[in-house]
Amino acid sequence: MALELTDDERQLLASLPQTIGAAMAFAGKSGFFGTGKELFASGKTVLEGGRQYAGNALIQSLIPDVQAADRGAEMARMTATRDWARARMKEKGIDSPEKLRELAVTDARAASALLAARVSPEVADEYRAWTMQVAENVANAASEGGFLGFGGERLSEGERQLLDDLKTAL
Repeated sequence: MALELTDDERQLLASLPQTIGAAMAFAGKSGFFGTGKELFASGKTVLEGGRQYAGNALIQSLIPDVQAADRGAEMARMTATRDWARARMKEKGIDSPEKLRELAVTDARAASALLAARVSPEVADEYRAWTMQVAENVANAASEGGFLGFGGERLSEGERQLLDDLKTAL
């Protein structure tokens, strides 16, 4: 794929699914174990995108290749994305679930504009579907407001609102 992206553009697109996953995990009241399940669902769905969108060169360039011969290079790429996202969150003062939610929606809008300007509609649609799948899988990973995993509701109002906002932004 002959897509030319700046380092910041690439890192934005690479980190957005994880940012969305984290924002969704903290959007509800899942408790300690529920939030853990949601964060696990986020990471799992991000990596599953590599298999689900095997023909999408953009997505393939953004996630680690678990089959790569040079695992050190893949780990370095993952670490660079993580470090970029952490530094950015610190710079922007992201210190609450509400601020993380705002960042996820703002970044989704920026990613959508970037995709519209730089890639084919098919590639952009698959990227959007992948990121929304992360949000939906995280939202559905644990019930909200129950006790020890019993009772509660599948989606909290905060999760529903964040899903709607992300759909609009993307």
